[in-house]
Amino acid sequence: MVLEYIRYGIPPEQAEEFEAAYRTASECLDQSEHCLGYELARSVEAPENYVLRIEWDSLDGHERGFRSSAEFRPFLAAVEPYLEQLAEMRHYEATTVQSQ
Repeated sequence: MVLEYIRYGIPPEQAEEFEAAYRTASECLDQSEHCLGYELARSVEAPENYVLRIEWDSLDGHERGFRSSAEFRPFLAAVEPYLEQLAEMRHYEATTVQSQ
């Protein structure tokens, strides 16, 4: 499994439409055989900061599988208006340090 973290800086006046865009995009993630789960979180201290965590079956499953699938185009169309506000997009592997 690979974890993708995407950080956004979204002005408060765009927050509602941003979250609505990801509700739409989440339908594509739900349909993807490569997506194992996801979560969009908003900072309490700095509400303009969002973090999206997506669990992929593998890096290849994300970069080749999902991106070449029928689900990718509508996903991208939903979130494309916010790509300029993307601060970071990285893939990570989980370590053994975690709660029981």
